[in-house]
Amino acid sequence: MAALRSNGRPEPEVIANFADGNSYSKGKLEEAFRTLRLDRPYPKPVKAAPGHFKSEDIDLIVQEFEVPRAQAEKILGEADGKVTEALQRLVTR
Repeated sequence: MAALRSNGRPEPEVIANFADGNSYSKGKLEEAFRTLRLDRPYPKPVKAAPGHFKSEDIDLIVQEFEVPRAQAEKILGEADGKVTEALQRLVTR
């Protein structure tokens, strides 16, 4: 159990002490994390409308890179339907 201060409140749980006297306390770190990440809603991924790509483009990616059709459509969606950009993304992965 944490030691009590002279004012009766418990000492914060200290994670690290530094030579200059500063320290990180668990409560302050958790509060900062909560306010930065947990209190905000997670962004929803943007999905491209399925089927608006040319079937030749999808077939090219499927045949050349031997990836599933769904992955080819996803890559094309990330590349805004540009075949050359989609191919570059696959090569650099």
